[in-house]
Amino acid sequence: MKPNCPHCQQEVNPSEPRNSVVCYGRFQRNSDHQLIQRYRCKTCGKSFSQATNDPCRWQKKRQLNEGVFLSLVSCVSMRRTALLFGVTRNTVVRKFLFVGNYSLKMLPEINATYPKVTSMEFDDLETFEHTKCKPLSATIAVESKTRRILGFRVARMPAKGLLAAISRKKYGYRKDERKSARTELFSELKSLVAEGAVIKSDENPHYTEDVRKHFPNCQHKAYKGRRGCVTGQGELKRGGWDPIFALNHSYAMLRDNLKRLSRQTWCTTKKPERLALQIAMYAHFHNLILTQKKKKASGRKPFLFLSTI
Repeated sequence: MKPNCPHCQQEVNPSEPRNSVVCYGRFQRNSDHQLIQRYRCKTCGKSFSQATNDPCRWQKKRQLNEGVFLSLVSCVSMRRTALLFGVTRNTVVRKFLFVGNYSLKMLPEINATYPKVTSMEFDDLETFEHTKCKPLSATIAVESKTRRILGFRVARMPAKGLLAAISRKKYGYRKDERKSARTELFSELKSLVAEGAVIKSDENPHYTEDVRKHFPNCQHKAYKGRRGCVTGQGELKRGGWDPIFALNHSYAMLRDNLKRLSRQTWCTTKKPERLALQIAMYAHFHNLILTQKKKKASGRKPFLFLSTI
């Protein structure tokens, strides 16, 4: 079937014997030597191909997209990814930015296709930016039953404890962006949460006000934090039943699958925006593959959100 014209939006009617869009030859793409059909619109006179709206358009190494994606969400660093695929680090960075930005754009759109959640859990995952004197907070919300990641926000925060004075002396005052990040996240999640849903978190005193403001018809349950176990690097709790297990288990998986979030690693975050891109990539892998146990045997590929025409 011939596609519609992307320039003048001329629609093709398959029942008509003569259409305004006609075949206009083919060409061989240099990146993968695939034959691409070209078309021409008689209405506007412009030509296009079946790959015109492909998000991978103009890429010379599109075959690396899936491999780089799988490596960066499987606890492999960018340097090791470049070594494994035999490309430069700049190529891996370009692929990372492309896949990360596309994942960040598509995450809310894909979540909107699911039914509204009736139970949600959220909390802050703490990491740091280059040094522990510059901590970061990643607020992540997951569905309780399926552990599907609904959304997240990365925010800067001031150092705490013994590092607070050292941080102020060395780097100056550091603004706390966690509240504004939660406000932005909850505004995005309003359309995904059903009326009367149960929202779970720990006993952070700032959470109650934010939940009541953005989800007035939902029930907020706060649970006292517990000591973590060695397995899961503190995210999983030691012994007994954990009321927010879905969230803590997802946090433990995040630290295990993203190299920059692992404990005692050489890989650190240099820019908070890059951390947000990699969490968005992992959210797709987590939602489409890791939590879809029934669909693993079907051979479903994790890179379905990117076209590979």
